[in-house]
Amino acid sequence: MARRKKVYEGKAKILYEGPEPGTLIQYFKDDGQVDAKPQGAVEGKGVLNNRLSEFFMSGLNSIGVPTHFIKRLNMREQMVRMAEMMPLEVVVRNYAAGGMTERLGIPLGTALPRPIVEYYFKDEKLGNPLVSEEHIVAFGWGNQQDLDDIIALALRVNDFMTGVMLGVGVRLADFRLEVGRVWEGEFMRLIVADEISPDSCRLWDIRGLDLSEREDQGRDPVPLAEVYTELARRLGVLPSNVTHTTKPTLIN
Repeated sequence: MARRKKVYEGKAKILYEGPEPGTLIQYFKDDGQVDAKPQGAVEGKGVLNNRLSEFFMSGLNSIGVPTHFIKRLNMREQMVRMAEMMPLEVVVRNYAAGGMTERLGIPLGTALPRPIVEYYFKDEKLGNPLVSEEHIVAFGWGNQQDLDDIIALALRVNDFMTGVMLGVGVRLADFRLEVGRVWEGEFMRLIVADEISPDSCRLWDIRGLDLSEREDQGRDPVPLAEVYTELARRLGVLPSNVTHTTKPTLIN
């Protein structure tokens, strides 16, 4: 078998050249993360994230939200469209948590009056800083039409994801997206790229857990394998060869 050319490797995924022009192979690794901090290998996480991202991306494609997903190839790989990635992480917040509670002092778990879309410049050396629309336009990362399209994409994804998660007893507190540009003839459009998985979502179980305990730094965290497996089981996409013993809790 010919050796594939690696295009990019990150904490959770590897991208290889695809078999067709304009495509890539996205390989999901087992490395775990919590709030963007490496947690070491989590057995089976890559398999689950491949299935979960396929589930969410296929659902978005089916309702007319454009994504880079083409098809799943095997347990750890999927074929995706090649896109010019914008240097931004787009975060949609439904409830106060994480950085928002730290910056603004809003109590953890407060329902926001409407979904709030935030932008972060992708540079780990700088700590992925929060930026404004003015920064994005001034530095040429995107124009005003791009920003309008990003907000429309992000809110449609939020509507879809919120409904899906509530259907399995999970509250979607916030999540992050990455957006890429693709050309279709002479026209450019923005699409949802990268992945949608528990790696990119803050998930709270609705089944009677106390919010004050969920993010208590002194509390033992729920093992990541249990979180990913339980979500996959509830959504009906658990691969038959993954047999982690789980508890009915989702904390990320």
